Amino acid sequence: MRAGRLDPILLEVLWNRLVSVVEEQARVLMRTSFTSVVREAGDLSAGLFDRRGRMVAQAVTGTPGHVNAMATSMHHFLAEVPAETLEQGDVLITNDPWQTSGHLNDFTVITPVYRDGELAAFFGNCCHALDVGGRGLGADSRQVYEEGLLVPVTRLFRRGEPNEELFRLIRANVRAPFEVVGDLYAQAGSNEVGGARLLEMIEEFDLGDLESLSDEVCSRSENAMREAITALPDGVYENEAYADGFDDPIRLAVAIRVEGDEVRVDYDGSSRESDRGINVVLNYTAAYTTFGVKCAISPEVPNNDGSFRPLHVTAPDGCILNARHPAPVGARHIIGHFLPGLIHGALAQVIPDKVLAQGADSLWNTQITGRREGGEPFTYVFFSGGGMGARPTGDGLSATAFPSGIRGVPAEVIENISPVVMHRRELRPDSEGPGRYRGGFGQEMEIGVRGDSDWVISAMYDRTKCAAQGICGGSPGATGTVRAADGGELHPKRQQRLAASERVTLSLPGGGGYGDPLEREPRMVARDVEDGLVSVERAREVYGVVLARDERAGPYTVDAEATASQRGEPK
Repeated sequence: MRAGRLDPILLEVLWNRLVSVVEEQARVLMRTSFTSVVREAGDLSAGLFDRRGRMVAQAVTGTPGHVNAMATSMHHFLAEVPAETLEQGDVLITNDPWQTSGHLNDFTVITPVYRDGELAAFFGNCCHALDVGGRGLGADSRQVYEEGLLVPVTRLFRRGEPNEELFRLIRANVRAPFEVVGDLYAQAGSNEVGGARLLEMIEEFDLGDLESLSDEVCSRSENAMREAITALPDGVYENEAYADGFDDPIRLAVAIRVEGDEVRVDYDGSSRESDRGINVVLNYTAAYTTFGVKCAISPEVPNNDGSFRPLHVTAPDGCILNARHPAPVGARHIIGHFLPGLIHGALAQVIPDKVLAQGADSLWNTQITGRREGGEPFTYVFFSGGGMGARPTGDGLSATAFPSGIRGVPAEVIENISPVVMHRRELRPDSEGPGRYRGGFGQEMEIGVRGDSDWVISAMYDRTKCAAQGICGGSPGATGTVRAADGGELHPKRQQRLAASERVTLSLPGGGGYGDPLEREPRMVARDVEDGLVSVERAREVYGVVLARDERAGPYTVDAEATASQRGEPK
């Protein structure tokens, strides 16, 4: 049966079945993972590829930096190990930043699937390893060689048997061999489950192979993407944004050229590559660029090889968005996560009702290394999100990691599996960017470590200097800070040693606002004040909303007359 001849209803059934297959693949990885990075935070991706190496479907669970980069990495795998040299039971692996998702801590694992001895498809996944040796996850390396072990494309398993020499090499070079190797087995196992489910589907619907269905799915996605692009006026739309950088600000510049049914995104004018680990490889740049464009113009179009075809991404060789080997790239997300907001700022010139204000953007990564109370060494990584930018029709989400989609790990989990203590964790008042729709609030947390040994924090934070900007008259969100217990500020991108009893307070940035703050519905301002998220003074001075409260400390009410006067409205 050829998929091109299927009626639309059956094609929809097959498509949803494909999505369920890759989603089960991702869920298996999460359930069998040895680390909270994958299990609770969801720092992973999973996808299905046809035998030509084209991504057909991706799991709903996953991050754009992983899945979109993995989609373009297959040609590297097949160039190193041609499909005809593979055998049933083989599993491939690499964490080469320039070929996959941009830094050494992400291992991509690819498994060929066979039906009656013939190659039928590939399943792939990518997830964050707890440790890869070197200096540890961070932004302060000078070269990629310092950042850990680089595994070129090679076989993790051969004919179903583990490559013991490779596993020995990995175990000898990482601080958490049990967790790292355990996750590699989980990655291989999840691909195997995906392959079994795909073969069941092929048999059930008598498809013969995946190729015809892949052609139909990808061509429909490509056509839908081209239609969405055609709806945009032809032209060049430019924008710039600034990130903190390591010590000095980084300029990000974009020019989006719309020509008929194609889009060309060029980052000429962006800062040169850094001598610290905040550089981004082009593969990761392309991943978050395609995601940013799709979010704005075609969020409903499936994300696969077809939807990528009309989008073209370029950046000057040697700039911070197209770093050259051996540039350090350990904290590439710090800059890479700014790209969707940069793109939305450019597209706001033509589709302001479909884009977001800037958010905290960069995921705040924290790696803590030290010794447990019994003296054993440990390393632990957790992620935190600040406020999202406001939307044209609603407030930004608070403490939410956009664009990565990675979830925060519950404090109970962190404290159960590591000596890290979350003394306090709450939303950060007055951190939102004011607007008709306000940005999301950042969060504030106070952390320490149990025991009597010094500990090291590796900070990977941004927007401590360059606030998330509002859009269409909205105001910026608050910048973030990193402070020691004595109130002194810590460097947001260095490894720093702290005494056993010391605590660190992370105050994450808020998202930018959308529209004039004086146009915000007064009752929405009153609600935020009642919730303890906006101060009474800020409500009056920034939003022009005057609130009253009775003597019994009941709920706040809007003083309509005083509010109209404060906002300068005619009586």
